[in-house]
Amino acid sequence: MILSVLILLPLVGALVTAFVPGALARTVGLGFSVATLVAGVVAATQYDAGAGMQLEEKNTWIESLGVHYALGVDGLGLLMVLLTVVLVPIVLLAGWRESEAVGNGGGKAFFAWTLALEAMSLAVFTATDVLLFYVVFEATLIPAYFLIGGFGRPGRGRAATKFLIYQLAGGLVMLASVIGLYVVSADAGSPSFLLSDLAAIDIDPITQRWLFLGFFIAFAIKAPMFPVHTWLADTTEKATTGTSVLLVCILDKIGTFGMLRFCLGLLPDASQWATPVVVVLALVSIIYGALVAIGQDDVLRLIGLTSLSHFGFIVLGIFVFSPTGGTGAILYMVNHGIATALMFLVAGFLIHRTGTASIREMGGVEKTAPVLAGFFLVAGLAACGLPGLSPFVSEIMVIIAAFDHHWLVGSVAVLAIVLAAFYALWMYQRTMTGPDREGMVPVADLDRREVGILAPLALALVLFGFFPSPLLDVINPVVHDTLAGVGIGQEGGHQ
Repeated sequence: MILSVLILLPLVGALVTAFVPGALARTVGLGFSVATLVAGVVAATQYDAGAGMQLEEKNTWIESLGVHYALGVDGLGLLMVLLTVVLVPIVLLAGWRESEAVGNGGGKAFFAWTLALEAMSLAVFTATDVLLFYVVFEATLIPAYFLIGGFGRPGRGRAATKFLIYQLAGGLVMLASVIGLYVVSADAGSPSFLLSDLAAIDIDPITQRWLFLGFFIAFAIKAPMFPVHTWLADTTEKATTGTSVLLVCILDKIGTFGMLRFCLGLLPDASQWATPVVVVLALVSIIYGALVAIGQDDVLRLIGLTSLSHFGFIVLGIFVFSPTGGTGAILYMVNHGIATALMFLVAGFLIHRTGTASIREMGGVEKTAPVLAGFFLVAGLAACGLPGLSPFVSEIMVIIAAFDHHWLVGSVAVLAIVLAAFYALWMYQRTMTGPDREGMVPVADLDRREVGILAPLALALVLFGFFPSPLLDVINPVVHDTLAGVGIGQEGGHQ
């Protein structure tokens, strides 16, 4: 029942927040997000690393179609759940004052839609029925659309529409594969959408390939990957930084989560068949995202494009089919969520103070706001994989696996580290150092509330940079089981 409680808490919180008086809405919303965090921690304490799918719930939903309300988590799902329940209260606290802007309903709408998005995201990460997964996968688009279109900078309506069109297109393609899985299970004698039942069916290679394409296209849009990524930069540029954290650090993880759960988990032969193309697309995403980020003047657009590069690393780690790569990819999903959330939130505080997101209109910030500059530097160094910060561990694991796959793949991936250092440090130099820009009012430093919001993220980067074992202990069994299903042993070879 704990997983149902985990989903219902923010869903009920969204409804309550929407109807309580405006003065109480933010407090009530934050309270429900903290309660969800507590429920997530309780679920984690009941989880036994290495014991497979756990905390399972299964109730018949549509008996004639073999559809179930089925929930469960393995190590991958648990980490995504924990990442979600940790980031949502931080986002709400960060947007506490900003949500008071005219037209935001005193923050009521923002808090309510954020909780609704949290509920749908948690349902996605815990669903073990394919049709249930599809329903909540599509349901995440509703709060996401209103968060993008209702709050942020001029042009956000167009960005929200572009986001919705891309995501709906991906969802429709995936629906064809969901129906295909039902047909496959019916032909096998027992119609079912349960992951456990579908994994036991021997699907012929040609059918696998068609089903794989439907799932992969949807997940590549969600992740996002080149060339279906163009909604990303527009969204992060126009939305609030809190919304960008929810989208890039939580919602986009559904893409790589789905690749592991559905592509590798249900369609292993097709996943290996598609590997050469997917690896190339991942490398293009890595390099293209970094190169385009270098040329950006808008700090939020720049951060969004860096995530294109980072997701390329995650997909590369998944599709090189090795224990090191798989572990690095899942670890990267967690680390990217922490590091990018920190960067977005610091950028949001900076923009709120300067009144601009243009990098060339900033400068000399560290003179009057050294604490803000310090957090921004930590986030930038994490983005370029500095040893001692947690993204380094996952990045180096993916690169090692890439070299094991092919020396050329590893060489291209290494090039991205140089590019990442260039865009991260150049962004810091132009915004934080040098002379003040003409006409700029001195930037106030972070207050205690803002430091309290950012400090847990910065501490997590350092903690998991030096001591990643708690995460690796949860990740390793998932990778072992996934690769065993693909027919690859612990040493990375075919069994």
